[in-house]
Amino acid sequence: MWLNEPAEWQAADGGLSLVTEKATDFWRTTFYGFVRDSGHAFLHPVLGDFSAIVTVTADYAELYDQAGLMLRIDETHWIKAGIEFTDGLMHFSTVVTRDVSDWSVIPLHDARPDTPVTIRLTRHGDAVRVQFHTGDGRFQMARLCPFPADDAYVGMTACTPERQGLKVRFSGFTVGPPIPRRLHD
Repeated sequence: MWLNEPAEWQAADGGLSLVTEKATDFWRTTFYGFVRDSGHAFLHPVLGDFSAIVTVTADYAELYDQAGLMLRIDETHWIKAGIEFTDGLMHFSTVVTRDVSDWSVIPLHDARPDTPVTIRLTRHGDAVRVQFHTGDGRFQMARLCPFPADDAYVGMTACTPERQGLKVRFSGFTVGPPIPRRLHD
């Protein structure tokens, strides 16, 4: 199911490609004072505990260009996690929204726009773990946060608050049983 379907997208070879529309974003009030629910998201229903994973590449170039995974209950309860271009470089970004949005970033100093990034969201009850890796296969935890265990949707998302035309390629999207609860290997 599409939330804010972009005019240009294609599903092929087990992946999804899209080009973002102008001024798309997901955000709720904190710091900036506005609410935006215009980002693109291709979502699938999920019940209970799960792990969702996807690999994303894009031609990030402008402030706040972003692509990754979204877990969404409704317009006031959602998580988006993935790459966001800010301060001149790629960051791994997580926004958790429970009525208001927060934002955390991890700079990826060695990443280039063509660097594939794999994102994994895992829900165990009322907790969500956000992880990523940039090609070495070793997931790094970016966030562990409380989040309602309600029925939800999970899938791929992309936004360009400051422009249009970000070309994004998602591959390997899967949703399955949750990975083990241990946080440290």
